[in-house]
Amino acid sequence: MSTEYSDKKTKKIEYIPGIECDVTNCVYNDEKRNCYAEKIKVGPMHASSKHETLCATFEQKPES
Repeated sequence: MSTEYSDKKTKKIEYIPGIECDVTNCVYNDEKRNCYAEKIKVGPMHASSKHETLCATFEQKPES
């Protein structure tokens, strides 16, 4: 598999090195857990532990 994909605007995006994501139904994730989002945002600001954080960049894959 290539390390690039075309997003909605057909812009080539490379995966973000060092980011591994276990979410299998995110449009930015491939089967190797690589994230292909242009950038990621993790929050919320008031989180005080790892269990309170989430990826605000998550976008669910369309149902097939």
